Amino acid sequence: MARAILQRVRTGHGGEPAGATGAGRSAVDVSVIVPLHDCRPYLDRCLTSLLVQRVAKEIVVVDDGSTDGGGELADLYAACHPGIVRVVHQEASGGAGRPRNTGLSLARGRYVFFCDADDYLGPEALERMLAMAERNGSDIVLGKIVGHGRRAPASMFQENAERAPLEDSAVYNSLTCFKLFRREMLERHGVRFDEVLTVGEDIVFTAHAYCHAEVISVVADYDCYHLVDRPDGTSIMQREGSRDPLSWMRMIRKPIELVAAHVQPGPLRDHLLRRHLRLDALAHLGRSFLEAGEIERKEIAAEVADLCERWLTDGVRERLPPVDRHRIAALEDIDRLVRLAHIESAAVRRELMGLRWDAGSTALTVSGRVALEAPAALGAAGPPELAVDGVTLVLRPRPDGDPPGAAVVVPASGEGGQFTGTIDLAALPSGVWDVHAAVECEGIVRTARLGADRDGAVARPEPRVVGGTIVLPYFTRPHGNLSIDAGGHVCTVPGTARLTRSGWAAGHRLVLAGEATVGRRRPEPVGTRAVRRLVWRDRHSGREVEAPVAAGPGGGFTARQAIGRLAAGTWDAYLELDLGGPPVRLRIDTAAEPVAPARTWWRGTVRWTARPYGTAGKGRLSVVVRAVPLRTLLRRMFR
Repeated sequence: MARAILQRVRTGHGGEPAGATGAGRSAVDVSVIVPLHDCRPYLDRCLTSLLVQRVAKEIVVVDDGSTDGGGELADLYAACHPGIVRVVHQEASGGAGRPRNTGLSLARGRYVFFCDADDYLGPEALERMLAMAERNGSDIVLGKIVGHGRRAPASMFQENAERAPLEDSAVYNSLTCFKLFRREMLERHGVRFDEVLTVGEDIVFTAHAYCHAEVISVVADYDCYHLVDRPDGTSIMQREGSRDPLSWMRMIRKPIELVAAHVQPGPLRDHLLRRHLRLDALAHLGRSFLEAGEIERKEIAAEVADLCERWLTDGVRERLPPVDRHRIAALEDIDRLVRLAHIESAAVRRELMGLRWDAGSTALTVSGRVALEAPAALGAAGPPELAVDGVTLVLRPRPDGDPPGAAVVVPASGEGGQFTGTIDLAALPSGVWDVHAAVECEGIVRTARLGADRDGAVARPEPRVVGGTIVLPYFTRPHGNLSIDAGGHVCTVPGTARLTRSGWAAGHRLVLAGEATVGRRRPEPVGTRAVRRLVWRDRHSGREVEAPVAAGPGGGFTARQAIGRLAAGTWDAYLELDLGGPPVRLRIDTAAEPVAPARTWWRGTVRWTARPYGTAGKGRLSVVVRAVPLRTLLRRMFR
């Protein structure tokens, strides 16, 4: 593998490119534009990751006045890879906008991709993104971004999307420029980076591109772009003041005005403006608001109020979470804004104190206590007292659940932060559900996972079959949070299938009878509807043969297997159950007494032998089937 990668780097490609070059088309599919300023320690990794991409490409490095030898290293790469790596040197501009625009003006590819010199791509990134663009005629393709010491956007990368609608998806939450853009679309609409801005220039560029993109696609099943934190803190976004609230909100007016100029009033515009008002304006009324001085707080509130006055429509307001609607209502009340910021920044202290099945019911009772604790470091007068107004339990399905349903809210009773809630598991759909405690304080709801902090006496409850579905409360690893697996999706279902008798019937049929239970300390019989079939699995080939099963009361079952259907080999016996989720298979346990004796019969000139037995150690039912031709038997006799 290492030799193959090295060969790709030396030749400048990794084999046949993903996009074929036809008559009248550019010989370059993707132009990768790399702005470079004092990133020499990271440049080798970046350029190597680009050279191994299996697409017809060019790499345009724009050296923006580097002083650490990065420009010279880029020149060395260009000398080693002529026709693939090009380097342009220019005076330092102080930001990434001008070098990116320079690279864009030189680009020859049908698509362009922007990669910062301290980041890098996964080996198949451009190949996968280009293939997605070719299939769908995409104008923009988002490739999954992963962070290394830096926070990476995640909401838009839950699953692949051939065509992601801008209005009904999370793609607009990602406004970095680390995407694949159709160059013709950028040129036609004059989409360029703002060269005056040192922070946020990619937001302006990408917001403008989104306004004109007819097809947007997402590659979410591969780590395409690796976003790297610099330990020395020298990147622009790591500089002190790069996220100054006032400067940021003044910058954000530009993409908002672009959206307003290119998108007609209506649901789509409201969806896009919601992103900016929530993440780029109202977010500054949180923890950073508490860290600001009194005068700066007034300036921040005034800036947010001005943005809301201009761009807050009823449609935008409806899309905002409750905490942001409370903030908007309090924009003229600084003390109330500080109070809301304390509530949002407070740590949710919670302890699980009880977890038990209600006797003779299908309900699981959860009890505990919660409190909100404002950080001591925020506020010169000390943290305020935050009273808990109410608690509910919230069960959220895992994102990959089947089906991905809505959250289930369970009321809880209690006072002073103490709570008790009863979860009716008969009404819970099959899937994995994570349990949260939702704490309400002055109209704001804070939610946190429950279970990691728990009383030492709290133990994992026994599994229980509820309405034909196995329900397994458990604590996650490594964090120890409470979850409920309804159906056995991620937890191993504890159960036993035990052979009580066996024998032979006509037609060389092996007759089995037994009983099945589920549970650990207090096993309970499975229902008649849970028993699905008997499965024989060849230990060598993995081939399976199924036989019908008749279910009886008390978890009983009987089955008849025509041994003639089994080929020569060793076959292990399983009982398959339907417990509301994936099929559950239990090996059939047996002692020596109920196992039928071996049986021999002839089929033509072949002698067949079937010997049921219990395996050594655990004593599980298996059958050895042998077929010996007459000719072999005679040979053995006359040796």
